[in-house]
Order: sequence, then structure tokens, then C-alpha cells
Amino acid sequence: MSIKYIEKVPNIDEFNTLSDSVGWGRTGEEIFKEAMKHTLFSICVYDDNKLIGYGRIIGDKTIFLHIHSVKVHPEYQGKKIGTKIMQELLKKVDEYKEINPDIRTYLGAAKDKEGFYEKFGFERRPNGDVGAGMILY
Repeated sequence: MSIKYIEKVPNIDEFNTLSDSVGWGRTGEEIFKEAMKHTLFSICVYDDNKLIGYGRIIGDKTIFLHIHSVKVHPEYQGKKIGTKIMQELLKKVDEYKEINPDIRTYLGAAKDKEGFYEKFGFERRPNGDVGAGMILY
């Protein structure tokens, strides 16, 4: 195994192959291009030339950030790759905190993955201070 963490945007084929492997389905090319234009930071994890992990940050850099698309190929789960992805994403969050120490960082955990994110200080919503996270389909 030759694992490399690279700051870059994956190509659509890599992205869709990884998304399929974790059960998230595929994204169309135009939607993918538009989404990636609005990505502030993107980290790819490769084993040789195979994308096996990914995560990105979207947001406005000053008031809010959203950690999105964190995924690790099932064959590589349990090897701390997701942990390293989160560490890299949170390093970038710390850089944005230099602009605004009160910036809020959100994420939407996949079902039953909340415990993973709690290890990094994320809290389930609702709690005493904020309302429930919500989604519009």
C-alpha cells in the first residue's frame, strides 16, 4: 500500500467510483463541475493511482464552513484514513479561524457515523444552544 494525501480536486470518474463504493451513487458531469467550483479545500487520498478517500470544505471562509463528501472506500475503512482526512480538513478550518475565530463549521454525518465525528469535537444537534440540523430535498 502506497497511501498519499494530496490537496486537489479529483476527476469525475474517480469521484463517482468512490461515491459508488460507499453507496452514495453517481453525480452528473455538469453538477460535479459546478460543485467543485465552489469547493474551498479538497483532499484526495490515493493508493497508487486509485482514489480511496476524499473530503472537502465548502463555505464563505468567514462566517460558515461545511465539511462535505468525507468518504473512504470500504476496503480501506478502519485504517485511520478517514481520521487523517478529518485532521487535514480541520487544519484548514484552523486557517480560516485566523480570519474569524467565531466561524462555524458544520457537517452532515451519514447515518450511524455520528460517533466518528464526535471524536473531533462535533456535537449532535439539537443541543442546548442550537436548533436541529435540517435538510430540504
